[in-house]
Amino acid sequence: MAISVVMPALEMAQENGKLLAWRKKEGERVTKGEPLLEIETDKAVVEVEAPGDGILAGITADVGAVVPVGETIAWLVGPGEKPPAKSVTAAPAARGSSSAERASAAATVQATERRAEAAPQISPKARRLAKELGVDISKIRGTGPDGTITSEDVQGFADGKAAAARGGTESLSQVARLMAERTTQSWTSVPHFFLVRDVDCSKLIAAQKRFSQEMEKAQGAAPTITDLLIAHLAKVLAKHPRMNSSWMGEEIRLNPEINVSLAMAVKDGVVGAVIHKANTLQLGGISAQRRELTERARAGRLHPADIIGGTFTISNLGMYKVDAFSAIITPPQAAILAVGSISDRVVPVDGKPGIRPMMTMTLSSDHRVVDGVRAAEFLSDLADAIREPEKVL
Repeated sequence: MAISVVMPALEMAQENGKLLAWRKKEGERVTKGEPLLEIETDKAVVEVEAPGDGILAGITADVGAVVPVGETIAWLVGPGEKPPAKSVTAAPAARGSSSAERASAAATVQATERRAEAAPQISPKARRLAKELGVDISKIRGTGPDGTITSEDVQGFADGKAAAARGGTESLSQVARLMAERTTQSWTSVPHFFLVRDVDCSKLIAAQKRFSQEMEKAQGAAPTITDLLIAHLAKVLAKHPRMNSSWMGEEIRLNPEINVSLAMAVKDGVVGAVIHKANTLQLGGISAQRRELTERARAGRLHPADIIGGTFTISNLGMYKVDAFSAIITPPQAAILAVGSISDRVVPVDGKPGIRPMMTMTLSSDHRVVDGVRAAEFLSDLADAIREPEKVL
């Protein structure tokens, strides 16, 4: 029985998706779960897995097409099976056409076939890259099998063209362009306000060392400070449901799950990879998911489920020695927490100057969802949890 391949919905407000590449050719066998196509939404560029086993057939969407969510774009069929026919309303009229009209149609088909034969062969990835870089593929000599233009050919041509130019501009990648659009929309439409809090991380560091020793003995990977912050954040969010809410245009939605989105750096941009139901996970589970998501993000192999459903975002630039920064909210989320580096500072300790490892947290909130008091209470509870991690974990 044929299985339909449809344009998936990766978020509630998504109406369309752009087809960037087919990972399989029509007629090739496909196994359930393996990468089948690559699409672009207003969140990210993601891989879509095959919904079942079969032979790819009946492809109706070309690379670059913008397709409505839920529309069938191909089929997976069994050996000897044909994909379901698509209704064609123009066919009956053709039967009554004159011989001259049929001859004209045949000539058009032949001309189209000749143009197709003359067109350069190019891989889907190279075609997408050429579009991003604004490169004319007719000027590129392919080095792949049978003269196929590869992505390396496109990049080499673009690099040579850029070197020859006296000035020039830098083209944006898909991820960079999406990030630019999203942040501009958020900054210009969401009423941000910011709260800043410094917190003593002495006991947080001690807890991270202790958990690392325990997990290494159990042949597990050591958790990072980011893992501990995600665990603390998830627990505190459970006590502050409004901070875990979403702005829906005319009402506030209280999200039933606490799905912490972690801002991750990828080539030319940032993606938000989601740890679902983070408040129900042990520290080891959070650490394992975060490592797996990081590896897939860096390899450009995120799955649709990896980037959807986030209810609160944390962005940690501490590893880059950034002391403090303000982050832009990811709609429809109500807030994002920006975390700076942990560094020794001189602070009051029992009325005297002392040195403590301090960290600055900056909370960006949507004023339509939370007011200053709610945000301040949340940030205060989070700071208390970080100062006394043993009471939370």
